[in-house]
Amino acid sequence: MAGLNPGDLAPDFTLPRDGGGSLSLSAFRGRPVVLFFYPKDDTKSCTLEAISFTELAPDFAAAGVELIGISPDSVKRHDRFAKKHGLTVTLAADEEKTAINAYGLWVEKSLYGRKYMGVERSTFLIAADGRIDRVWEKVKVNGHAQEVLQAAKAL
Repeated sequence: MAGLNPGDLAPDFTLPRDGGGSLSLSAFRGRPVVLFFYPKDDTKSCTLEAISFTELAPDFAAAGVELIGISPDSVKRHDRFAKKHGLTVTLAADEEKTAINAYGLWVEKSLYGRKYMGVERSTFLIAADGRIDRVWEKVKVNGHAQEVLQAAKAL
């Protein structure tokens, strides 16, 4: 972790998004935002996580919370991923890893003894004032979206 903790100002970013155009975190100032960082489109856990957030998207919207998924995949991959799984959450493409690095999530990982660099699955709940309210590191997907929704409703 880059040392981002609750109370810290969330690093701003501008990234291209699925469906075209771009989005900036600062554009959402004034309302809470959930950023869920994930390693790769169309992999088992990432797909489950994106589907879980999509299923709860109406509840997040009702609570006035913006949902944004971020991975190093391209906009084109995000568009295919969203279409294939019926995702309605906003997906931002961080191919340069600008936001991923700003949030300290480009880390060395290990799989079957092989070390490689990748995104550490993490979620940030950002309050309306742009400060980090809560951080979930090394997320386990089952039940995660529900837990984030409860925390977001409590803001």
